[in-house]
Amino acid sequence: MQMIDDIFYKNIPKLDLHGYDMQSAKVATNDFINENIFLHQNKIIIIHGIGEGLVRRSVHEVLLHHKKVKSFKIDNYNIGMTIIELNIE
Repeated sequence: MQMIDDIFYKNIPKLDLHGYDMQSAKVATNDFINENIFLHQNKIIIIHGIGEGLVRRSVHEVLLHHKKVKSFKIDNYNIGMTIIELNIE
């Protein structure tokens, strides 16, 4: 069973970046964060995959510098997914 199908993750907005290059992943991540802040979602998931880690690194770079990102961590059960907590106040 994939963890993304878990009941705790079902209602959390997700962005799947499989097939994206590093620059497109940065743009999509930033847009996804801003969209969910507007929608008052305080938790989001970004699925970046595993691969060589290039997309993950570009996503985490955006997360480190975005002022509305409160915290983020790679999921314990799926290292191809990052869970983000947003500051929507």
